[in-house]
Amino acid sequence: MDIRQLRYFYVIAQERQITRAAKRLHIAQPPLSQQLKQLEAELEVSLVERNGRTLELTEAGRVLYQRAEKILHEMDDLVTEVKETGEGIRGTLSLGSVKSCFSYLPPRLKTFRDEHPKLRYKLQEGDTSFLSDSLRNREIELAIVRLPVDSEDFSILHLPPEPYVLVVPESWSHFAPGVESVSMGALEELPLLLLHRLSGIGQYEIILEECRHHGFEADVICECPDVTMLLSLVSSGVGATIVPEASLKDRYDPGIRVIGIHDATIQAEPAIVWMKDRFLSVAARKFIEQFEPVKNLQ
Repeated sequence: MDIRQLRYFYVIAQERQITRAAKRLHIAQPPLSQQLKQLEAELEVSLVERNGRTLELTEAGRVLYQRAEKILHEMDDLVTEVKETGEGIRGTLSLGSVKSCFSYLPPRLKTFRDEHPKLRYKLQEGDTSFLSDSLRNREIELAIVRLPVDSEDFSILHLPPEPYVLVVPESWSHFAPGVESVSMGALEELPLLLLHRLSGIGQYEIILEECRHHGFEADVICECPDVTMLLSLVSSGVGATIVPEASLKDRYDPGIRVIGIHDATIQAEPAIVWMKDRFLSVAARKFIEQFEPVKNLQ
């Protein structure tokens, strides 16, 4: 068994068809089938079983797939590390960010670009649950998210906490002109549009619990994982929303009004996260250093 055969098997297991695997690997189908047969002959076990037009892994195949995934990822990390040792910071830095935290990125990317002109960037947007999966699947190295996340999987660099603010349509007469801050109790009768992760517990649950803490159940008329969509709905007069203050930084959304909440006991917690016990490129480590202080690193 060699690395090439292992990679072939790994792709076959993912695609569940020789035809699709061959296309992805840019090789002909017959040689790929032959490589699989040779691997099974060497190991003296069947790795796949045919189920109609698809392939299903046997128990032995599942064991090999899990180990192959780890070995191949370690090989990729090794290649990256060796190249960086000889060439300096170059290649591609893959980052993710929730939209409500994106304001952290532009100034730091500008500085990083000036310092490392040979580096390219891949940016991915999504909510915290989506970006967590992207980190696990090695689609990105780092992500700026809103806590909570599964701390067992990730290393975390905490960023300064932010207050939540109330955003209402400018046309509403619920609050007098010039009012800059209201109590949580003033939100009881408002139709709310709230950020809600695709999966897992996040800001939605935190805000609902805060409302209960102040003695009322929130009237949530819309849930959405995209802060831009929510602000657009607020601008159109559909309802009000509660978002982290940084969500509004460097944005111009006509038709909205931002009001503080002076007795809220919750704060939004942004953080940079990456997978524990996984190689980080030099570029990723240097990029993290821009978000000092690192004393909050877990």
